[in-house]
Amino acid sequence: MRKLVLPVLFTLAMVFSTDATAQKFSGLDKSPADIAAFPSSYQVPDKVVRVIYGRPQLKGRSMSDLAPAGKVWRTGANEAPEITFYKDVTFGGEAVKAGTYSLFTIPGKGEWTVILNKNLNQWGAYSYDEAADVVRVSSATSTDGESLEAFSMAFKEVDGGTHLIMGWDTTRVATPIMF
Repeated sequence: MRKLVLPVLFTLAMVFSTDATAQKFSGLDKSPADIAAFPSSYQVPDKVVRVIYGRPQLKGRSMSDLAPAGKVWRTGANEAPEITFYKDVTFGGEAVKAGTYSLFTIPGKGEWTVILNKNLNQWGAYSYDEAADVVRVSSATSTDGESLEAFSMAFKEVDGGTHLIMGWDTTRVATPIMF
């Protein structure tokens, strides 16, 4: 009888304790995180640059309401993006040491100001501190016939480097990175 009681008690304890150990997981983020890297192939061991960012969606809203002209924008959603350079580079014509930086922008008509900032782990641009800027560069904008619902970043290979391409709605911004 005793041999039967212990397994039954153990089984009952497991059945009634699952609620106590069950983990509640949050739903999907409305602006999921993404990563862009150059080179993009994981077969290439020597990365030059990688950016981790949130991808807000337009969802019927205007880009100018979500990323207002003339104001510092976190360049995506949620936390300010972090861009890592694995070697010293020239970013938009300015020398930048290898390291990780927060990426901010100031949207404008015809050009955006692209900012690398040394303060990491920032939520949005609420605690942005201009005194921590490493570089500020101007990047020309262009218009594309294809509208992007989600803010996106990618790298385009060019002679001697790459361009960081940011796109949302029909706006495209290109910043050269040479190495």
